[in-house]
This record gives sequence, structure tokens and C-alpha cells, in this order.
Amino acid sequence: MDKKQLPFATIVIPCRNEEKHIEKCLEALLRQDYPRDRLEIIVVDGISTDGTRRILEEFSRRDPRVRIFDNEKIFTPFALNIGIRAAAGEIIVLMGAHADYQSDFLSKCVHYLFEYGADNVGGRMVTLPRDNTLVGKAIVLALSHPFGAGNAEFRLVQKEPKWVDTVFGGCYRREVFDKIGFFNEKLTRGQDIEFNVRLKKAGGKILLAPDIVCSYYARSSMKDFFMHDFRGGSWVFYSRKFTNESLRLRHYLPAASFLAGVCLLAAGFYWPVSWMVLAVLAGFYILLSLFFSVKIAIKERDLRYVFLMLVTFGSRHAAYALGSLNGIVKIILKK
Repeated sequence: MDKKQLPFATIVIPCRNEEKHIEKCLEALLRQDYPRDRLEIIVVDGISTDGTRRILEEFSRRDPRVRIFDNEKIFTPFALNIGIRAAAGEIIVLMGAHADYQSDFLSKCVHYLFEYGADNVGGRMVTLPRDNTLVGKAIVLALSHPFGAGNAEFRLVQKEPKWVDTVFGGCYRREVFDKIGFFNEKLTRGQDIEFNVRLKKAGGKILLAPDIVCSYYARSSMKDFFMHDFRGGSWVFYSRKFTNESLRLRHYLPAASFLAGVCLLAAGFYWPVSWMVLAVLAGFYILLSLFFSVKIAIKERDLRYVFLMLVTFGSRHAAYALGSLNGIVKIILKK
């Protein structure tokens, strides 16, 4: 598409206490090769308590394309909806504050949107550690590996554009929101997944283009990593209280595996063969985790990753499973 014909685009960024990352993010967005007069950037700040607001105001004074809105309700879906309603663009692009973007990110998104007739386009997310530590790198390796990420295609290496269920962020046609509504404000996590499920049920098409690349800075502390996955697992089931949309198998598998293990353990008191089945399944999981951990250690040329990856994979799966059970308990107690 000729640059003179490109539609007006609005970038929407939910933001709260991103003092360490928001400057780098905005610098990357202001360097986009998209025409200056066809771009605006809306940052919706969830009443930050660090230096984020000062940085935002400096950018807004420097470049009128940067607009700031308040999100007094703090959570992400409110921020997204505030930004979308305020957007002037025919194209609306949702981006994360602790991420970095290549200069052609937006132009490629819009190109694929029209070339493929998609309703939402996203790219490959390259995960980087927020802190350059051994644990931080192990977390990144787990999030970028199929054993840790499941079939979340936007986290994995792809060679060709592919129709998928969801993408990180997303570049949407404006009419998508007119057609299916806005983000579910009852979901404080995973609202993007639920929205894309709704979009596909309405006949929408979501494209992953691997040559569109953004860098996402993941948590580098094992405690933060565990708690992030625990909260994510809790949301998977608790969200069922607020939406009827079905999620993917990868969202339910950790909890199902954990419950199956508990059932086999209990059943073993009556049918000892259940303990043998449990031992075989547990052994298979450990061997599989060890196999991938050794492969990663060999690739990284550092044997310390054998132990680190076993712990990191185990932490991710256990946290998600326990979080899912927590979500089930919350629903029961609420009822």
C-alpha cells in the first residue's frame, strides 16, 4: 500500500508504574516509519505511583502525537476501552508498555491487515529478561519453549504467516469493536484472549506474521515468575464466572493433570495399581522435562541450565495448576 494511502492509526498503551520501560517503549513508537500525520499514541495511565507520569508528560510536551488519559480503575481492560473510545484511528493497535518494537512494526501490521483481509494482526514476541541474570535467562528460555509455552504460537518461532487463535497485543480494524464490542471489564487478566475468542466466533480472522517482531521483557525473579503464573492459572477458571467463551486446551491441561495425579494418589489406597500408573506418569513428566533441560543446557553450553530448567519448567506448570485450583475454589466460595 502506498504510504500516502495509509489509514490513520492509533496506538493504545495500558500503563501503570512502568518507569523503567515506558521511555524506551515510546522512543521506539515515535521512531516508527509510519507517516507522522497518520499516527497518534494514546497512553492510558492507571494512576502510577512512580515516575511514569512525569515521563509521559515530558513525551506529550515534546510530541503532540502522544496523548495521556487516566485509568482510575487501574486494571488493563478499563485502560484498553478508554483508549479505544478516545482513538481517532481507522486502525487500532494495542501494545504493551514493557516491550520494545522494531521501526517497521506498525507499517507491517497494517500491510498484512489489508493484504490478507485479516481483522487482527500480530507478530512474533521475542522474550527477553528484565534482569540479565542466569535465572532471568532460564525464565526466558522456558517461555520461549513449547514445553513451557504450549501451543502459544506468538511465543514460538514461525516461518510463514499463519491464521491463529490469538496474538500478543494486536492490530485491529476499527469496525471490529463496533461489531463485537469492547474488552470484558470483569476480567482483570486474559481479557485479550477472551476478546479474540469472541472475534473468531463472530467470523473474524487473526493472523500471526513472523516477520513482525517485538521484544517483551519478562520477569527475572523466580518468585515473581511463579506468582505471575499462579494468577494466570487462577484467572482461567475464575473467568468462567464472567464469560461463556471457551479457552484452549493449554489453559486447562495443568489443572487437569494435577487433579488426575491427586485422584490416582487417593485411589491407590483402594487400588494399589493406581500408584503404579501415577509413578509411570510422573516419571514420564520428569524424563521429558530432563530431556528438554539437557538439550537447552547443551545449546547454551552451560550445564547449570540442566537444574535451572527443571526448576523453571516445574515452577511454571505447578504455579499454573495450583492457580487454576485456586480459581475453582474461588468460584465455589463465591457461590
